[in-house]
Amino acid sequence: LQLRPVPPPEQVARSLEQYNLNPETPLLERWWTWLTSIVLHWDWGRSPIGDSVNAQVAFRIGVSAQLVVLGLTLAAVVGVALGVYTATRQYSLADRFQQGLSVFTLNVPLVVGALAVVLVAISINQTLGTTVLFVAGANSPSVSGFWPTVVDRLQHLALPTVTLVLFSYAGYHLLQRNLLLDDVNSDYVRTARAKGLTRTQAVRRHALRTTLIPVATSVAFAIPALFTGAVITETIFAWQGMGQYMIQSIAKNDVHAVVAVAVFGAAMTALGAILADIAVVVLDPRVRLT
Repeated sequence: LQLRPVPPPEQVARSLEQYNLNPETPLLERWWTWLTSIVLHWDWGRSPIGDSVNAQVAFRIGVSAQLVVLGLTLAAVVGVALGVYTATRQYSLADRFQQGLSVFTLNVPLVVGALAVVLVAISINQTLGTTVLFVAGANSPSVSGFWPTVVDRLQHLALPTVTLVLFSYAGYHLLQRNLLLDDVNSDYVRTARAKGLTRTQAVRRHALRTTLIPVATSVAFAIPALFTGAVITETIFAWQGMGQYMIQSIAKNDVHAVVAVAVFGAAMTALGAILADIAVVVLDPRVRLT
């Protein structure tokens, strides 16, 4: 209907009919056709302009995975490391500084932070006189060869990853710190110190393993949220990922694409639950014995 001249209603109906999107077809009939296509052929349908939802989702999952896996891993590692470091130095200058920095990043809007990262990258590129950090896209189409492609992907991946880490690590930092402080004076930590370990050693060898359980659960359930929720980051850095695809599908009333994204989100939530259970089993020997 956005074409000029506007096509006649009969032509629009024929176009939508071949994609199982014609509103004149009874809803239950369209739903049954859609369901049987998925069950029998794993075909999630097509958009109103004919694009395959399967192809779009497969491509965008790969794009988002590059960003989410690296960004979430680094955010968790940095957050947990800072949590252990500050918990063992409670009320020290380093502890107060890191807490203040984490609280600050938690309160900075992601849009503002991402644009600040872009401005810093542009300044670095101008200072060096060459493009070291790309501010848009996931890759350069003109690059070929294995190592040039790897370097190019890393150059595109750097800024959105830094943005995700900067605005995700603080939650893990504060959570890990508070959990460790609750366990610092527990019986098993005091016993470890009585055996000759320093406070820092007792915390790292004994208390950390216990307090990592809720943090690992939080990280596991952050996977689906980041896959479909990194909309702002993907939009600012022009990454064609699942988050941006979801917003575009909703805006265009692309029914098949919206449902596919919703199912993908549900599947990732289930995966997060499984990973959380596995993390508990790995970290808590009492669960394994049970």
